[in-house]
Amino acid sequence: MKAILGISAYFHDSAAALLIDGRVICAAQEERFSRKKHDARFPHHAIRFCLDQAGLSISELEAVTYYEKPLLTFERLLETYIGASPRGGRSFVAAMQTWLHEKLFLKQIMKKNLQEIAGQDATIPPLLFSEHHLSHASAAFFPSPFESSAILCMDGVGEWATTSAWMGHGDQLNPLWEISFPHSLGLLYSAFTSYCGFKVNSGEYKLMGLAPYGTPRYVDLIYDNLIDVKDDGTFRLNLDFFKFHRGFRMTSNRFHALFGQPPRKPESELTPFHMDLAASIQLVTEDIVLALATSIHKETGAKSLCLAGGVALNCVANGRLLREGPFDDIWIQPASGDAGSALGAALVTWHEHFKQPRHCTGDDAMQGTYLGPCFSNDQVCSHLNSKGIPFNTFDDTTLFETVADLLEQGKVVGWLNGRMEFGPRSLGARSILGDPRSQAMQSVMNLKIKYRESFRPFAPSVLDNHVNDQFELNQASPYMLIVAPVNNKLCIPMTEEQNQLFGIDKLNVPRSSLPAITHVDYSARVQTVHAKTNPRFHGLLSAFHRRTGCPTLVNTSFNVRGEPIVCTPEDAYRCFMRTEMDVLVLENQLLLKTDQPEQHSDNNWMTEFELD
Repeated sequence: MKAILGISAYFHDSAAALLIDGRVICAAQEERFSRKKHDARFPHHAIRFCLDQAGLSISELEAVTYYEKPLLTFERLLETYIGASPRGGRSFVAAMQTWLHEKLFLKQIMKKNLQEIAGQDATIPPLLFSEHHLSHASAAFFPSPFESSAILCMDGVGEWATTSAWMGHGDQLNPLWEISFPHSLGLLYSAFTSYCGFKVNSGEYKLMGLAPYGTPRYVDLIYDNLIDVKDDGTFRLNLDFFKFHRGFRMTSNRFHALFGQPPRKPESELTPFHMDLAASIQLVTEDIVLALATSIHKETGAKSLCLAGGVALNCVANGRLLREGPFDDIWIQPASGDAGSALGAALVTWHEHFKQPRHCTGDDAMQGTYLGPCFSNDQVCSHLNSKGIPFNTFDDTTLFETVADLLEQGKVVGWLNGRMEFGPRSLGARSILGDPRSQAMQSVMNLKIKYRESFRPFAPSVLDNHVNDQFELNQASPYMLIVAPVNNKLCIPMTEEQNQLFGIDKLNVPRSSLPAITHVDYSARVQTVHAKTNPRFHGLLSAFHRRTGCPTLVNTSFNVRGEPIVCTPEDAYRCFMRTEMDVLVLENQLLLKTDQPEQHSDNNWMTEFELD
């Protein structure tokens, strides 16, 4: 038996993943345990979970692999600051303090942390280092259903690479070409994210959700000034408009002058200007992704494409790539950000370091990405009883029918079921669910449950065999990473008067018979639910379908704004009681809010999580 632990940490979204004999056993982000969103610290909790899940100690591991090479990143920082000198002095000093105190000595620091987990007398296995984009490419290809595929990785930056193309075949990954820092599609998108008042490495999906409210009127301005894109999709940024390579900000004063406004302050009003900017950078990003993919297809002749890196979370671009791109099929790593690189690093070690073959079965190896902790009914009941919390226990059939009935009544349901998801999406293991046919559901969920911005759309989960009844999509989308149009048969055309509305005013116009999940451009971010990977969630959807004729539910992450997605029954109950959720399901236990003891009104908990 060979067990390999992969780790990503110290930048954002730290995580651990465990392979045994090449099979993915478990994986989790540290934030789910520490309750600090995007936690970048060494993943003590995630590692302990992985070891406990497999019944292993650190000494029994064959190797531990870190997802990138810190010295190459340090080299990039030095060269970048020297190139920008004398500008960027304060930023350079701040960066060097962090590096000289910690990051330059990551190997020793990680060994010390592993020793703390293992015990002082325990033997620590060899500590290996992958490379950032190699880890992404590995996470994209090795778990994919393809024996052979092209691979495209796009993110902010790793050591040097920001965009890289690969060819995967069997257990081999061959690099084709890369685009190096500071020319980065991910950082371009993040620059607009920051300029529009959202957090970098967190708010990019808000910008994507905002885009359909606007008009892409700044596309030409972006192409004429900010980025030079060649016919093959490769690009160079005009660094005069950016500061991410030499300062504390993403954008320069020249960027602000180009668009005629200072950066939006967080939480201030979103105007049509910001919506138009979001629409513009979204369209530019989609076009570049399509051009890069077309170029890779011409170069490789591959029929399929695997995607990873933070840009691969742009599910609108993924949807266009699927519909308009040259590949027969695409597969996207569900944890395509840096967290998933922990898994990629472990897979690199298995196939490249230990030279083990890959066995491709035609199914992906992510097991629905349900790779985190789970809790038995005995554990749930023990916790609820110890706290004196009232609940009822039902068998699966009765539970699904009861919950389907409550959903039909318009209740909002917190749903904790089986192993937690690995990656940023809730896929029916840690989800908040609602009836998509309700016109009021989107605003209720945004403002009374999630406490987040009203413009943000919700995603649908649909029975896999009904996906093309509901959406213009003819293939599985199990990881909610593809946006597709709502089926035209369900859409409600807007009147001439409604078409004159702009921005948020469009929000209250019902656009389909599934208004809670239909975005203002008639699109939806689709999850197909499969009995093979999540039979209990599939059972609930089937019960709702039998009752209502609708095979779809609203599915949003089980958390409030700024909070990591819940992990344990205790996390779930706390979130349930702090919000206006009506029902909580913890495995086979059903809790009604009306049965719960009255709690003193205290909103101080809202300061517990930093707004994202």
